Amino acid sequence: MNLILIFAGILLLVIIGLIFRTVNLLDVASGAFYKKAGFSNRVNAALFPIFFVVGLFAAVYSSLQAAPDFLPTASSEHGVVTDKLFWLSMWVIGIVFVATHILLFLFPFQYQYREDRKAYFFPENHKLELVWTVIPAIVLASLVFTGWKAWTDITSDAPANAYEVELTGKQFNWIARYPGKDLRIGKYNFRKIDASNEVGMDFSDKANFDDFYSGDVHFPVGKPVLLKIHARDVLHSVFLPHFRVKMDAVPGMPTRFWFVPTKTTEQMRSDLGNPKFNYELACTEVCGRNHFGMRKVVIVEEEEDYLKWLNSQESFFAKNPTYIKDVPDNLRAMAEKALAKPATESVPVPATAQASL
Repeated sequence: MNLILIFAGILLLVIIGLIFRTVNLLDVASGAFYKKAGFSNRVNAALFPIFFVVGLFAAVYSSLQAAPDFLPTASSEHGVVTDKLFWLSMWVIGIVFVATHILLFLFPFQYQYREDRKAYFFPENHKLELVWTVIPAIVLASLVFTGWKAWTDITSDAPANAYEVELTGKQFNWIARYPGKDLRIGKYNFRKIDASNEVGMDFSDKANFDDFYSGDVHFPVGKPVLLKIHARDVLHSVFLPHFRVKMDAVPGMPTRFWFVPTKTTEQMRSDLGNPKFNYELACTEVCGRNHFGMRKVVIVEEEEDYLKWLNSQESFFAKNPTYIKDVPDNLRAMAEKALAKPATESVPVPATAQASL
């Protein structure tokens, strides 16, 4: 049916073109060379408002058809503000767009050429120029100011009790590193990257002794989360669409983003009526041939469950004791103690994480 409609539309345009051509040939054959405008001019003028109505209907219809694929309500505090600003901008732009196109398509019809009238010479109007300069300036300044205010809030320093998560992009996957019981991610050094130590954890920093890698990304609900973002090779981009989080991962230039998740994975599944729903981490830079593989499942859970999961993880250092050779002498005893701890030992974590940022 869609193909039939497309072919019908093309055929209609061809027929209209042939009609115009035929009318012009008839004018030439009848000797009406002096005629400046005729039937074709009136048809062209009439097509402008018709095209506007049809185009506006198509735009509205396509938008309504795409609405089910829009993202649901943001699952973060700043995401709600971001969405409000987005829709405010869309309303302003939409109103101006429709108004200007009404004039754009109506004027050719209203003021089409006729031999019995002459155009009015209208070189300038200072009041009109003042109006269409001042009003857009005020509206745009208001939008820019509200956007700047939201952006400064979003990019401000993370709260002292934020949970740290490190995301490192490489071709072609994300490496998620978490702090252990000390809730502080250790330092890294790109020179120490090897096949196992993918982010180059520097074991001269004792905070690395309990850090671990995770296949999935975990966030606690209702608590600030600080993302420490890196790239190993090319430009990547951390994209958490349901949280309205997007920050580039730039080689050699660490970036960060903090936010507060407001809905657990189970809450979102209930809200959407989709028991298979999962939050996701994606990459929005075309970073190579296998870019499509840069995806991780994101799990948002209650803080208590998050801390239980955190306590249940075995550190990278415990799994790879050979890296004790990289530990300086003054930390060797502490490193051996960390290796000696049973993997199942659970160290209490305070209800409110006091991360050192």
